[in-house]
Amino acid sequence: MLELNIKNETARLRAVILGSALQNGPTPTVEEAYDPKSLEHIIAGTYPLEEAMLQEMEAFNKVFQKYNITVYRPEMIENYNQIFARDIGFVIDDVFIKSNILPDRERELEAIQYIIEQFNPIKVVRPPEQVHIEGGDVMLWKDYVFIGTYKGSDYASYITARTNMHGVQYIKDLFPNKIVKEFDLVKSKIEARDNALHLDCCFQPVGNDKGIIYKRGFREEADYMFLVNLFGEANLFHITRKEMYHMNSNVFSIDTNVVVSERKFKRLNKWLRSKGIVVEEIPYAEIAKQEGLLRCSTLPLIRE
Repeated sequence: MLELNIKNETARLRAVILGSALQNGPTPTVEEAYDPKSLEHIIAGTYPLEEAMLQEMEAFNKVFQKYNITVYRPEMIENYNQIFARDIGFVIDDVFIKSNILPDRERELEAIQYIIEQFNPIKVVRPPEQVHIEGGDVMLWKDYVFIGTYKGSDYASYITARTNMHGVQYIKDLFPNKIVKEFDLVKSKIEARDNALHLDCCFQPVGNDKGIIYKRGFREEADYMFLVNLFGEANLFHITRKEMYHMNSNVFSIDTNVVVSERKFKRLNKWLRSKGIVVEEIPYAEIAKQEGLLRCSTLPLIRE
């Protein structure tokens, strides 16, 4: 049996599910796009090819092997996008929470069922139907659970709004000892540069006390200021609109002092190194075209 343990974003990683680009399927149609960035590349004819995405994911896998991390992969579903494992479930403490994802993506959960069966069954939960929550919106930091949401009255009309206030309440009820803090995120169906699809598209902790943040990803300045006050201005790396678009906040921590990052994130990677963090640079720019990056591709199961 796998003993799940995730209490934060940065402790030493021991086991993880890494998504898969195998048999990714044809380029989606405009109607099939889940997010504005994919839509942009579908229209431009620059949507990523399976071969390029396979190479990028293998580079990520090699980093995990280097650090002796147990890596699980989803079972292959033909002609189906299974890259973004973070959306379909997440671990808080020793509990695995299955996401209520977009109905079209339900098969992705079935593809990791063989892994879920290795968990203690009483520690696997599925929220009721009205609860929307995806792993990209959930972050653990000390006693906090940070959750990205969208509070607009037009929530239902936004395919880019993935976590609702029922989701926030569900986590509060499930973990009464945690401080659950939600953040109202900026959403756009048409402009990827103004769409924080998940919380990890505009914020992520790194190291012991630092973070990467995009101010305009938050609908309320008070939410942004909450993080500034909690972490301290000097501990936050502020990314630009263009850097947010390229997913600079969506790196992935293997340890408090090891971060996997996209090799083109020159400014960020320099800052991370200046803070004593080892940066494992890999190519991931093709996968980024689908509005997801390194954190989105992973579902951590065990950290020390």
